This record gives sequence, structure tokens and C-alpha cells, in this order.
Amino acid sequence: MAALFTQSASSVSSSGSLRVLVSDDQPDILEALRLLLKGAGYTAETVDSPQALLRAVDARPFDLILMDLNYARDTTSGQEGLDLLDKLRTRPDCAPVIVMTAWGNVELAVDAMHRGATDFVQKPWDNLRLLGTIEKQAREAAARRSAQKMARSEIEIARHVQEKLFPQPTRQLRTIRYAARCVPARDVSGDYYDFLDLNGAAIGFVVADVSGKGIAAALLMASLQAAFRSQTETVRDGCELLRGINRLFYSSTPPEQYATVFFADYDDKHRVLRYVNCGHPAPLLLRASGRLEHLHSTAPVVGLLNEWDCEEVTLPIEPGDTLVVYSDGVTEAGITSGEEFGEERLLAAVARAGDVDPDAVIDAVTKQIHAHAGGTGGDDCTMLIVRGVA
Repeated sequence: MAALFTQSASSVSSSGSLRVLVSDDQPDILEALRLLLKGAGYTAETVDSPQALLRAVDARPFDLILMDLNYARDTTSGQEGLDLLDKLRTRPDCAPVIVMTAWGNVELAVDAMHRGATDFVQKPWDNLRLLGTIEKQAREAAARRSAQKMARSEIEIARHVQEKLFPQPTRQLRTIRYAARCVPARDVSGDYYDFLDLNGAAIGFVVADVSGKGIAAALLMASLQAAFRSQTETVRDGCELLRGINRLFYSSTPPEQYATVFFADYDDKHRVLRYVNCGHPAPLLLRASGRLEHLHSTAPVVGLLNEWDCEEVTLPIEPGDTLVVYSDGVTEAGITSGEEFGEERLLAAVARAGDVDPDAVIDAVTKQIHAHAGGTGGDDCTMLIVRGVA
């Protein structure tokens, strides 16, 4: 046994309780490592094969894995251990891995690190150095978990804040019913929708999609919302409003950042919708007669160009008409698995929902998107439904 290590375990002081999984094909090495770890105050569980290691990892959590790279008799390449590292890398929240081998070289160590190992120990090992390596990796793992927990907490706060930014319908109107919803692909969304109180019987609708994903996109989304809400307090003309939004977004974001925007204001007294589409997927207006109209782009995307202008289009909303405004995450859901949800499925889902409240339409469409793509399909999904009523 003395040939396996060069320093007595008794000379190493205990520094805390860790749960360590040890994997090696040689029983005497397993026993030596078990005694060493026990003497240091750690709990060691031993396994003698890659298959047993994977079963143990899947069954219960460990703070650290200490594993050999060679298992079959007379093998020295380390390929079994490298393959095992690849499999461990697919496990969520896997413990840090220290690899051990009696046939170590620089190339093998580098390969092991590339495949997820956090450190490399050559046999025969030095007890003090091995325990120092274990303690170092355990400390670093604990620090990573603490940082991840803090980051997760901050993301949760950001998610709750963003949920509060998405509005509920501001008021009931006489000639339409409306609803909107955003289903983020991640914790927070780069999509944005809003209902804006305008003069008299008018209401504003906004659906936008900020480039990028995650926290950065969510911050830009909040900035865009603030710009819309501040501008609508003083500006009523749609094109003038969007020119101001473009100036603000262009001057305050990196050159590569932009947003597609659909903005409309609806006059409840005259049943008239005026809209500007800034590079957004063309909303679908399904008339009560069955005719389909696409509300195509009338302006470039917002925030990409300094010289920017737009055109406003006016159209009526009659009883039985349904307007569907959506982000590209809706129609592109499922694209990563080979077939996107698409416009035809979206229209069919809206038609199947029937003559119901817009919230119920969104519920029905969202369920069909999830069934098709197993979720949102990798991008935020936002829908606004406006339905004309008598």
C-alpha cells in the first residue's frame, strides 16, 4: 500500500465534511483513497467502473468526483475516462471532477480539462497535495454555487419586475375586446407589448421584439417601454411618436441593437385603426367575411438608422374581425426540431378557438404552440389579439 502514496494520511488535518465519489478499477487504490478521505473528515463512496460511477451520480449528489482514466486491463490511453467525462458533462449540476492516472502526460491532461475535468493528479500521489487539490476544488465549487445562487436570485427579481411591466387591459372599449401575453423562452424576455391610454376614446397598442436575448434584451425592452410611455404623454401622431422613439433608441443603444415594432392607435368612436409596422412580422387581420389581410411593414426597424421615417396606414375594424399581432417566436416555434409552427397553423388555431374572448384565444394558441414545439421553441412568444364586437 505504501507505494500508492508518499505521505501518511495522519499528517493531513481535517478541514470540513465533503461527499466525494471515488472511482477506480483497483480495490487497493479505492481502499487507500477511502481511508485518506475518511482521515481528512470527508465521506467517500467508492465505485469500480464507469457504469457504476454514472449510476451513483444519477442516484445522489456529490461535492466532488475523484476518478481514474483507465479501467480495462492493460489500457493506458485514458480513453475510457475521457469518454466518461463526456457523459458526465451532460449531467445537470455535476460535481467538479479530478482525474487520476498512472500514465499521465500533458496531452492527456489537456484533453481531460477540455472535457470538463477541473484538475489532474498523477499516480502515485502525494497525500498532502491530493487533499490540497480536493479542498481547492471544493472551495471553488462552493464559490461557483454561491455565485450561481446569487445570479439566480437576481434573475428571479428581474423576472418579477418584468412581469409587472407587462400591463393588463387599461379599460373596456365599446367596439373591441383585446388581450395580450408574452411567454418568455428564458427567465426574462426581449419581447414587449403595451396598452397606452390616448386622448378621448383612443387606445394605443404596441408589440415589439428587441434584438438579442436574456438580461441585455430585457433591459432594452424596459428602455423601449419607458420611451413609449413618456412620449405618448405629449405626442399623439403615430409617425411623430415613432420618429422620437427611433431617435431615443438609436442614441442610447449599441449600433447592432434594434427592435421590430408594431404600433397602432384605435379610435373606439369611429372604429378606425391607424398603424405603423416597423419591420415587425406582418400582423394578420382576419375579416368576418373570411378574407385575410397582412399588415406589412411601413417603416424600417427602430434604432438601427439615424435617418428614419415611416408611413401610417388606416383601416376599419368591423364586428367579427380579428387582428392577430405576434412576435416571430410564435410562427418559428419548433424550427429547431425541423418544422416551424408557421402562419397557417396560427390561423387555424385562431379559427378553432372560435368566437371567444381574446384571452381564451391566446390560451388555445399557446397550448397548440407548446404541443407542436414542446415549449416556446427557443424564442419569446408574444401575441396580441384584438376582436371587433357589435
